Amino acid sequence: MWQKFGVKDPVLRQNMFMADEVQYNLIHRICESERSTCLKASNETMIFAQTEGHNAWLWISKELAAEPKNKLLQELLEILKGNELPGISGDRATVEHFANVYSEANGLQFVPYMIMESYVCSEVRKPAHIEGILHLATRKHLETVAEFLAGFSEAAYGVKVEPSSQISAAESAIETGNLYLWLVDGHPVSMANIAHRSPRHARINAVYTPSAFRKKGYASAVVAELCSILISEGLDPMLYADLKNPDANKVYQNIGFVKSGQVADIKFK
Repeated sequence: MWQKFGVKDPVLRQNMFMADEVQYNLIHRICESERSTCLKASNETMIFAQTEGHNAWLWISKELAAEPKNKLLQELLEILKGNELPGISGDRATVEHFANVYSEANGLQFVPYMIMESYVCSEVRKPAHIEGILHLATRKHLETVAEFLAGFSEAAYGVKVEPSSQISAAESAIETGNLYLWLVDGHPVSMANIAHRSPRHARINAVYTPSAFRKKGYASAVVAELCSILISEGLDPMLYADLKNPDANKVYQNIGFVKSGQVADIKFK
């Protein structure tokens, strides 16, 4: 049996979910949105969470046996009838199983889109002798941030966009007070963002260094400094990294991030 729940629901504080919380941290953010659909199994062994227009996330407790799992998935399929999911994200075996049954029930196909590793850092190792300082992004950096966001779009997703199209997103990111730049002689050379704070973790994203400034330790420096800020707040920093980018994964591991479970993104078509 499935029921709706909100961001303060005990299901997000129970041990079964917290064992996978880094891997499924984005569920906290989804549950805060008014445009989200958040459902849990009544025995709290399964969570479905989706923001309208985006991939759904599906968590299933490792303690759940096959027969009750399949029953709950069939009930979920009935609830989702008439809804078109863009895709599904979560543990690879979990989402591949769901993708099979969802596609069969709806006459769809599915394709793997991305495999990410989730990471958490409880003790940061700051890189030594990196030139520059951390600086909170302000409106005077608007055009630079827009350029960085365009570069990030291409580097992370292979989507080319004009920097001018990113001005609004840059304004929004700067206004949160959570977007940081690494400056060398006053010039921005790298970027990272504190995307969200949940009860026990804070998620870092939009880590980007233009190609002209790479291999100098700037990304390591800006992320390490953000980790220090978050740890001082009593939160464990976490992030997701595309496994197709070994350099980024190495950077995160070198400054103290520990692997916490892979996440598969699957798209329906």
